[in-house]
Amino acid sequence: MPKRFHLGWFMNFAVDEWNKPFAAGGRPWDGGFYVDMAKSMERACFDYIMLEDTLMISEAYGHSTEAYLKYSIMGPKGDPSPMAALIAAATTKLGVVATMSTMAYPPYMLARLCATLDNIAGGRFGWNIVTSGENLAAMNFGMDELPPRQNRYDMADEYVDLVQQLWRSWDRDAVVLDHATDTYADHTKVRPIDFEGKYYKCRGPLNCVPPVQPGRPAFVQAGGSPRGRQFAAETADSIIAPSSGVAGIKAYRDDVRARAMAAGRDPDEIKVLFVVAPVLGETEEEAKAKFARISAAPSYIPKVLASISSITDIDFSKFDLDAELPHLTTNGEQGSLDAFAQWGSGKTLRQICMEQVSRGLDGLVGTPDQVADRMGEIMEEVGGDGFLITRPFTTNISRQYILEICEGLVPALQRRGLTRTEYTKSTLRETLREF
Repeated sequence: MPKRFHLGWFMNFAVDEWNKPFAAGGRPWDGGFYVDMAKSMERACFDYIMLEDTLMISEAYGHSTEAYLKYSIMGPKGDPSPMAALIAAATTKLGVVATMSTMAYPPYMLARLCATLDNIAGGRFGWNIVTSGENLAAMNFGMDELPPRQNRYDMADEYVDLVQQLWRSWDRDAVVLDHATDTYADHTKVRPIDFEGKYYKCRGPLNCVPPVQPGRPAFVQAGGSPRGRQFAAETADSIIAPSSGVAGIKAYRDDVRARAMAAGRDPDEIKVLFVVAPVLGETEEEAKAKFARISAAPSYIPKVLASISSITDIDFSKFDLDAELPHLTTNGEQGSLDAFAQWGSGKTLRQICMEQVSRGLDGLVGTPDQVADRMGEIMEEVGGDGFLITRPFTTNISRQYILEICEGLVPALQRRGLTRTEYTKSTLRETLREF
């Protein structure tokens, strides 16, 4: 039997497809569109839906917000937490992961929110831990600029320690519901934590019950830089990883697993999921034509460059499309920049842009059976752990694409024994560790 791998979906509470033949309208703000999407994913037995978030509208590309709003790249977006609650209430097995920044949430508020969501979800909630990588986001929260990346991760280490202590401030059996003594909760099993660290201070305890999942909700993290990888290896249950060729993703997974083992963790408890955007058709020719239409659109390259500009705070409008990029560093998402730029490959910026439609892995354009075979080959070479599906770069999510993935690609994977056909666990952490 082939080794099974995990599936998630990387998306955001943002604008759906609105200006194409199979558009849903571009006004998904009551959440119904994404609830329907989650139900389709649950029928296909995905591990989790991951709601990405950012906290600003960029002006990094061309020093203007025009591209970001014209093409709905950075906005509008809805807050992922209410969307997570809606999805959790409408599903019974699917994991629900929401992005919340350690920069933006006081630790006590985040601990309380995550515990509440995990109870609403019956133990299926996950926190995608981000430190935020954009100076404009920092400015929205009263700062002049972001701290350096090293400091942000040092702060995140302490932040995660604090919120875990808050979740443990209630013993799991603190709620006694003792009718005889008229006691709802035993006060001896709820205690302050009196946390005082370098960056944070908190008395505690939480004023809500702890998460359903023992100790904490599931942790998801995207670590690209060496410091980010270290944080992810020490903390995460699942890691969001960019795709940069089979050799690149194998090296990434091997590195994270080695870091986890060195930190005393079982690397098999960390599921590294690589972001991919399959382009599907009933025939290979149809899929290739669809791919070509995406990359041939006049707005394609500006959208790609505006997107990478937003997460790196580097203005990519100033570079020659037909030359190699100079080596660049950022206080933003260095790992995403490295994956995008492919340093030393000899490729021009235009060539790099054209490769972004399916997010960096070849062979994911074709029929469901062809793409399923290729995904199986990739996982066999890499060793695991799975994929995070997302929309083809520069497009918006559509019901058509959801259908193609959930009722085309996933059944093809299931027929090959590559992905689950049923849920057997009740919490997200258990689902991730099932195989």
